[in-house]
Amino acid sequence: SINPTERDLESLVGRLQEGVAAEVELPPGYRVSFEGEYVAQRDASRRIALWGGAVFAVMAMLLVGYFKTPFFAAQVICDIPLALVGGLAFTYLKLNNISIATLVGFIAVAGVAARNSVMLLSHYLHVMRHEGQPFSRAMVERATLERLVPVLMTALATGIALVPLVLASAAGAPGKEILHPVAAVIVGGPATSTLLGLGVTPAVFYAFGRRAAERSVALGSPASA
Repeated sequence: SINPTERDLESLVGRLQEGVAAEVELPPGYRVSFEGEYVAQRDASRRIALWGGAVFAVMAMLLVGYFKTPFFAAQVICDIPLALVGGLAFTYLKLNNISIATLVGFIAVAGVAARNSVMLLSHYLHVMRHEGQPFSRAMVERATLERLVPVLMTALATGIALVPLVLASAAGAPGKEILHPVAAVIVGGPATSTLLGLGVTPAVFYAFGRRAAERSVALGSPASA
């Protein structure tokens, strides 16, 4: 039985497995298994990956129905990795480890990023449908500025609320092993998702979304209501 102090539990177990295989000679009928937190973390990672894939599939179908075109559904899903850049960077600086707690944080950040993308894209379509604005750079810039405050408020409210948990990194603090990794990801994620999203989402919409936008408006999609 060991109580590891290393943050990267998976690599530690890998070294232990190599050492046991090289130095321990077992009699016939015996085997060595590694149990405890390592197994729980591995099983939880598999379940998160399985259910995460199912959730992305359902989300894609809902977005296609909402926008009446697969282009914007794909754009929203592709915008999610932008949110993970900051979360990964901050996790590397503060934790240097990906755990179940950080995976939970990434799920929360992905939801915030998807919500911001949907809000921006739906406002572009709303302006085109109800205000009669043609698809143009001026329209995209104006609609983006109109949604700047809600997007920033979401990121600031999410990040500032968790800053105390990020700063509470003293060893032995109650709940630190769970709350601190989650907070680190959720604080770092919106920092990049907001900045990159406000630049990339409008740029991709303007560069490649003309036909999809006109089709969505023509079909009277719920996104343009």
